[in-house]
Amino acid sequence: MAYIGGGIVAVLVAATAFFASYPAQDYAISVDPLLSKGPGGTYTHVTIKNTGKQPLTNVKIDYGGTTKPEFIPVLIPGEKIMLSPPDGSDLGQVRVTADDGIDIAQPYRSPLNAPLIGNGGFGQ
Repeated sequence: MAYIGGGIVAVLVAATAFFASYPAQDYAISVDPLLSKGPGGTYTHVTIKNTGKQPLTNVKIDYGGTTKPEFIPVLIPGEKIMLSPPDGSDLGQVRVTADDGIDIAQPYRSPLNAPLIGNGGFGQ
């Protein structure tokens, strides 16, 4: 009996993991701007990921400030891209738009971990 109960639990866990990872919306995007300041400098990057079931087209990343927006013609489902905001970026928030109703303004977040040593070639 314990084997049957354990098997049922395993199937339920696997099914939950499958459906939790399966996109619910046709068009969706995750935007994660990161800003970390430390004695070695400032580290910034923006990670965007297509979390929907359909490709996103005409993705525009606007960093604010005096910079020109970046464009990604197509972002396929599950594709994740890390970008570095150019000099002159506002570093307050990032606005990402795309066809099919995508329009997200996301403020930068600072990690709770230890201060960054060096900037690894990213940021300002």
